[in-house]
Amino acid sequence: MKPIFARTGWVVLALVLMVLVALMVWEPFAAREGRAPVTTRTYTAEIIRDDFGVPHIYGKTDADVAYGVAIAHAEDDFFTLQDVAAMTRGRYGAIAGQDGAQVDYMYHLLGSRKTAQQEYPKLPADTRALFDAYAAGMNHYAANNPDEIKLDKLFPINGEDVAAGFALRQPFFFGLANVIGPLVAGEPLNREHGQKIPMPPTPGPESRPGDAEPIMVEENEAPPVASARPLPVSMGEDGGYAGSNAFAVAPAKSGGPTILISNAHQPWRGGVAWYELVVESEEGWHYAGANFPGSPFPFLGHNENLGWTNTVNTPDMVDVYKLEMDDTGTRYRLDGEWRDLESDTVTLPVKIGPLVLPIRRDVYRSAHGPVIKNGNGAFAVRYGGIGNLGSVDAYYRLNKAKTFEEWQGILARMDIPSTNFIYGDDAGNIANIYNAAIPDRVAQVDGRTVDWRNVLPGDDSDLIWSGPVEYERLPRYVNPASGWVFEANNNPFMDAGPGSDLSEADFAPEMGIETKNTNRGTRGWKLMSEANLLDRAALEKIKYDTVYERGGYVARMLDEVAKTKPRSPDAKKARRMLGEWDMAADGIGEADALALLMIRPFMGSSYQNTPWPDAQEELERSTEHLMEHFGQLDPPMSDLLRLRQGKGKYAVDLPLDGGSDTLRASTLWDVDDDGRLSVRHGDSFIQWVEWEAGKPVTSRSIQPFGSATTRPDSPHYTDQSALFVRHRLKPVHFWRGDVLANAASRKVVTNAR
Repeated sequence: MKPIFARTGWVVLALVLMVLVALMVWEPFAAREGRAPVTTRTYTAEIIRDDFGVPHIYGKTDADVAYGVAIAHAEDDFFTLQDVAAMTRGRYGAIAGQDGAQVDYMYHLLGSRKTAQQEYPKLPADTRALFDAYAAGMNHYAANNPDEIKLDKLFPINGEDVAAGFALRQPFFFGLANVIGPLVAGEPLNREHGQKIPMPPTPGPESRPGDAEPIMVEENEAPPVASARPLPVSMGEDGGYAGSNAFAVAPAKSGGPTILISNAHQPWRGGVAWYELVVESEEGWHYAGANFPGSPFPFLGHNENLGWTNTVNTPDMVDVYKLEMDDTGTRYRLDGEWRDLESDTVTLPVKIGPLVLPIRRDVYRSAHGPVIKNGNGAFAVRYGGIGNLGSVDAYYRLNKAKTFEEWQGILARMDIPSTNFIYGDDAGNIANIYNAAIPDRVAQVDGRTVDWRNVLPGDDSDLIWSGPVEYERLPRYVNPASGWVFEANNNPFMDAGPGSDLSEADFAPEMGIETKNTNRGTRGWKLMSEANLLDRAALEKIKYDTVYERGGYVARMLDEVAKTKPRSPDAKKARRMLGEWDMAADGIGEADALALLMIRPFMGSSYQNTPWPDAQEELERSTEHLMEHFGQLDPPMSDLLRLRQGKGKYAVDLPLDGGSDTLRASTLWDVDDDGRLSVRHGDSFIQWVEWEAGKPVTSRSIQPFGSATTRPDSPHYTDQSALFVRHRLKPVHFWRGDVLANAASRKVVTNAR
């Protein structure tokens, strides 16, 4: 019998090995074959890098420039560009495991590819040419650097693929993931003030919103893929921590130029990290700013005549409907009729070690939008900008706008789903536009008020809105009497100072405009309002301010800490220190390090509407951390808070200031083995633009690391870090003569054979 068992063992081993090999190699074989742009066009671009490695891309046509943009960015960060390319094909899980599979789930659930297939052909020809050229540049780099490719059959890509990335990521700027995640997990939803949204019972034929007592959602176990936590593609700036400051000052208030300050807060690495560039073509495209990986054009910055920057806003852009399903679970009732629920089964690749597991998931869709089934029923989701891909054209047109009227006309198309736009120009105009494709909701149906903050019955098509509100209904500031506008993710009713601020009462409640404020918003409004003159010196002081106002979640935290009953002498001392804290994250006060550790979880609760932390537990935690790693409760804050990047010749480990939700922002961090906090999110791309009457535009900028953030052997890996920590800016070489005078390298790239 032994030979039989031996043979059986070898057979089993062979089968196991076959399965393992199959799990290692199946994904590229199953993946859709990439398709290059259908064009025989020759692209030629010149890439000049300045002494900080920032690329200045020149071309005869806009498409030539876009081709060069892709190659320049790939030279600096092909690692991240591939991640974005994988997202546009539903293959990110094969690179990033379960986190990537969550992104792929969203790609299928939202129908990102379908949106691109339907809407991309409708875009203007020059916009499609731009996207195809960008894809061609990516393909060029991939073909010439095959050793860097992470995933087989990822290239070639085409313009539609690039556009699909926009369709996937743009809804997450306004927090769609924070609705989808809990729905997938069957957990209660949170809204602006943190209250749970009640789930109404399935309505009968005669029922209307408000007819029945609400039923609270019960929790159930989350599926293994697509958890309730914010998804990795969250364009709401790193897991829902909305950030960014923006300032625009008119000449009369600055005492000289129009000043525009872009102070974006984004992750310092990854798919939504800023990449600085300057572009110029012979077709009138000349722009200095920054984009995200996967974009052929900058999203913010300036041209010769005008510029803008953005901050995230959080209006109620998402509506949830509970569907009435039939016994088969395949049909839902709408207006008294049963309709088939669209369904599709998709395969999510999930990389685990050397293996890639194929996980099957069903995705559904109703007339409302994507549908999620959980233990509480079936829920449809509809969100602002659904099915609209017009942003890919709008940003391109904004880049080339020459006047405020032209610029505002493009924005008024309502193609860009969200984010505030803060504007300045050479004519002295300033503006702050609360841009959002807010659903055009009705206030009442059949005489009954609709509670759009609740889950809605899914059987009434009167509750399915068809587009955004009109641009004229949005909160807007244009040349306010104060002479300035400011934004820091605060509500739009504190953006221009006393006498110039808008009134909340002038805007319909069904628009769902946020009323919460941030410490940055409160502090910035106060400082801007108090200033008689907002010149360069005054604005620099405000921008790098590190003070917390004693209000909102900060005051609540401190009040609760004062009432704690610490168990250890160290915690008692920590309570006393926080009671005497000078309210600044500048590294001077003895309690600054302690306060830095304490504030972040309370800020997170306020921003994300999650459960409020226990003050005593947080006090004990922070105390233990400082004593374990520093042996004292009052180490210099700069010893705790660090700017760190890499190892080797160009590695940096530098002290930082600022905190979570101060105007000098060090918002999120990783805790390293030595107990130091390695910042990964906060002040990122900063650009300071000035238009002086009768003079050409000038600008300065800075980033935390450098242009080549994933190239540790490059001198531009961290060459901006020393300036960044000292609150210094470097020049932006906008004009070609200036670029040539400061050129560190120069080359021509082309696909000509």
